[in-house]
Amino acid sequence: MSSDNPDAALVRGALAGEAQAARALVERHREAVYRLARSATGDADEAFDITQEAFVAAFGALSRYDPARPFRGWIAAITLNKCRDRARRRAVRRFLGLPLPELAADWIADDAPSPEARVASRDELVATARAIAELPSSLKEVLILRTIEGLNQQETAEALGISAKAVETRLYRARQKLSQLVRGDPHPRV
Repeated sequence: MSSDNPDAALVRGALAGEAQAARALVERHREAVYRLARSATGDADEAFDITQEAFVAAFGALSRYDPARPFRGWIAAITLNKCRDRARRRAVRRFLGLPLPELAADWIADDAPSPEARVASRDELVATARAIAELPSSLKEVLILRTIEGLNQQETAEALGISAKAVETRLYRARQKLSQLVRGDPHPRV
């Protein structure tokens, strides 16, 4: 086991039934998991539910966690899977004609924005959030993990199960498409 991984001891403790170790893992990673879910879905309430689901799934699979890898990347992969599950369920509801709530106007939460977000205008933030939500999931996930969550290229590759080169390519394409969407290009190319 890697001594560089501070979460490895917490995982061992959680597996041994130590509630404090499990609580510490949640406290260390809940904000990042929420941000990731929020960025992927564009909805605060849905992100809260996904955060809970991701931790339930993670603790159910904790024995399969490899302590040689960063816990953050592992929980990020679980979170993205939960986001994909939600998106699939939404697509099925849409296909069946069930009404969905109008989310677009509420994509920017009223919670405390980061210093960078305070500088940008609310309209730009709404446009950017909409554009990120419109990206194909393969591009959106890489963009969120690399730029919002700050995972490095290798951690992102491991979380998504793709090569580091694929991360680089998808990030480039995501940034290009995002720029086109924010500018209002009706036919962005990837």
